[in-house]
Amino acid sequence: MAGRLEDKVIVVLGASDERSMGAATAIRCHEEGAKLVLAARRLDKVKAIADSIAAVAIGCDITDEQQLAALADAAISHYGKLDGAINFAGIETSSPIADVSCEVLQENCDVHLIGTTLFIKHMTSRMTGGGSVVTTSSQTALLAPPGLAAYAGTKSGADHIVRIAAVEYGAQNIRINSLAPGFTPSAMTEGFLALPAIKQAFINEIPLGKLPSTDDIANAALWLLSDESFMTGRILDISGGQTLRRIPSATEMGF
Repeated sequence: MAGRLEDKVIVVLGASDERSMGAATAIRCHEEGAKLVLAARRLDKVKAIADSIAAVAIGCDITDEQQLAALADAAISHYGKLDGAINFAGIETSSPIADVSCEVLQENCDVHLIGTTLFIKHMTSRMTGGGSVVTTSSQTALLAPPGLAAYAGTKSGADHIVRIAAVEYGAQNIRINSLAPGFTPSAMTEGFLALPAIKQAFINEIPLGKLPSTDDIANAALWLLSDESFMTGRILDISGGQTLRRIPSATEMGF
C-alpha cells in the first residue's frame, strides 16, 4: 500500500534537533513515502537527522532570502519538483511591552513575520503542479499571554499573511495553512518543563488532560501536506483544547 506522501517532495525547515517538531515531522513524512529536503541554520545538526532517513540536508537561515531561494532550488535540483514545504523556524523571547527593546521586536519580525512571508514566496514559486505550504504559529497567537507581545504578535501577523496567501495562491492549486501547537515538550521547551509546576499548570488548562507531543504535531503536519487536506487559509489548533481556556499565570507556573 502506497504511503500518504508517496513520491511527493517535501521541504522541512527547522529540523536540527531529534527532539524537535521538525524532526518528528520529517520522520513521519519519510514513513509515508516522501522525498525530503531538511534544512536548518546548523548544517551539521540537520545532516545527522537527514542521513538517518536518506534525506537531503541544506543549511538555511530563514532571515536570509537568498538562502530560502536556494533551499527551494535544492528540491528541484535533487528531485525535479517541489510538492510541499513546512516551516518550523522560530525563536523564543519574552518581555513585557514596558521593557521590550527594538532589537527584540526586530528579531521576532525577521524570523516569524518576514521570514515566514519569504518562505511562502519562494516555496510556492517552485510548485508548478500545485502543492501545500505550512507554517508554524502558536497557541499564544490565539490567546493573549502577558510578556509575549513580540513573539505572539509576530506569529499572529504571520497567520494573517497565511490567509492572504491562501487567496493569492488558490488558483494555482496551492494550499497555505498554519499549525498552532500548544505547549509541546520539545528541544525548545525542555528548560521550562524542568520545573514540574509549569507542566501541571498547563495541564490544568487543557480539556484533554495532557500536553501535545511532537508526534501530535507531526501527524497534523502530515495531513496538511497530504492530498487528504482540502483546507486553505486556516490555523490548525493542536493544543488539546487549551485555547478554549487560557495560558496559566506566572504565579501558577511557580514564578
